[in-house]
Amino acid sequence: MAVLFKISVALGFFVGLMMLGLASSAKFDELFQPGWAMDHFIYEGELLKLKLDNYSGAGFASKSKYLFGKVTMQIKLVEGDSAGTVTAYYMSSDGPNHNEFDFEFLGNTTGEPYLIQTNVYVNGVGNREQRMNLWFDPTKDFHSYSILWNQRQVVFLVDETPIRVHTNMEHKGIPFPKDQAMGVYSSIWNADDWATQGGLVKTDWSHAPFIASYKGFEIDACECPASVAADENAKKCSSSGQKKFWWDEPTMSELSLHQSHQLVWVRARHLVYDYCIDTARFPVMPVECEHHRH
Repeated sequence: MAVLFKISVALGFFVGLMMLGLASSAKFDELFQPGWAMDHFIYEGELLKLKLDNYSGAGFASKSKYLFGKVTMQIKLVEGDSAGTVTAYYMSSDGPNHNEFDFEFLGNTTGEPYLIQTNVYVNGVGNREQRMNLWFDPTKDFHSYSILWNQRQVVFLVDETPIRVHTNMEHKGIPFPKDQAMGVYSSIWNADDWATQGGLVKTDWSHAPFIASYKGFEIDACECPASVAADENAKKCSSSGQKKFWWDEPTMSELSLHQSHQLVWVRARHLVYDYCIDTARFPVMPVECEHHRH
């Protein structure tokens, strides 16, 4: 891994400290490769478009896997009638007991808002869905979607505003995803059996092809070679002695006061579904919901 000293300067999560990290890139082919349906990829300079029609969707994957850090993509979602379509952007490890962090953008009929569904899998167990609409139209311009991951928390961000936090509560006996390296993936596909109004609204193929557009691919994370054992990667990607990673800094262990206020605002105004309060699915509240502050 090419490890660089860099100054990471940004509002909110990032402070001006000399920290170890992986150099980011804005070029797709330096970090990613097509995963399937290469004939449904459209390259326009730095812009990548994925196409969905009634023959196929398309998807891509990162060339490497990572343990802790931050990944970001700028995405412009399918315009017009996108009912039945899903554009997914997620991190995932391999195997039946995998860990996974999901953004799923659920299409809708023209004029209705897109919904973002987030989910967290730990040791192969998901069913932690939250859905919200957005404070902007995600089909009109590019917006950044990020996942920040360290040993204390997983944070989903939209334009640097946190929309969900999954906190490490191992002290409560709740497993936390911190020992499996993850790849970064995105795809567009037809999910009209569930994506729009529970599957009531089907994909209208007369509007195909459906296009999701991408740019600004950034990964600032610890790269984990496949040849290295999981426990060795965990050591390599954690701060110790003189080796300091920005994601292990105390300021990264929880949201700032401003970010906490942002999260409260987002959830109050835009959250439309939270598994934690779905008593039909979960007559007994999931244990992590009892302890989450947000």
